[in-house]
Amino acid sequence: MPNGSLSLPARLCLLAWDPARPGAGDTARVHHLVRAGALTELAQRGLLVDAEGIATPVDLDSRTADAVLDGVLDLVRESMPHRWRTWVRLHARVTFDAVREQLVADGYLRARKKRVLGVFPSVEHVLARTAAAQVLREETRYAIEGPVPAGELSERDAAVAALAAAAELRTLGPVVRGARRERRIAELTGRSGAAAPGLRKIVGEVWGAVSAETARTVASTGG
Repeated sequence: MPNGSLSLPARLCLLAWDPARPGAGDTARVHHLVRAGALTELAQRGLLVDAEGIATPVDLDSRTADAVLDGVLDLVRESMPHRWRTWVRLHARVTFDAVREQLVADGYLRARKKRVLGVFPSVEHVLARTAAAQVLREETRYAIEGPVPAGELSERDAAVAALAAAAELRTLGPVVRGARRERRIAELTGRSGAAAPGLRKIVGEVWGAVSAETARTVASTGG
């Protein structure tokens, strides 16, 4: 996939941004998706592990040099213990806002001032690097629907595809549900957690949380 320097949560945030709808990435579903990406990357890096279902930092000192990922690590360290699914939701907006600002600083999004009702100052965020976002969408759709075996994808690319599929992002087009899609997502989820013992369980838990949140959103809003 393009933009290899972007973290997993940054890729997912960029992927969710609809070029036709300013600010369209700013929804609770996307907040949960971005947090899920951060948890998955921290687990893939070996900085968060599973302890009987609890998301647990390996130590008190490790850093990633990424402000967003380090922020999530600090939050987990400083809070009472929680299960993975809780961390997908808890204070997820904080992680989303931090990732969005990273994307603005890196030139992927542009902050544009506006006035609500012609009076109240506000800011909306629009895609600045539309071509990069389009390539990312195409690559992700291909990973979800294409013929390439999941084992030939990188763990990060597989995680992007699996989590984006769980969130049913509108930017990826209509969702065609069925046994084939379910098998493919299971393969992608397994590939995302292939690196270390216990990681597959973690990724599965995080994926399940995003999927459950998406189902609730769809049921309550109709889309």
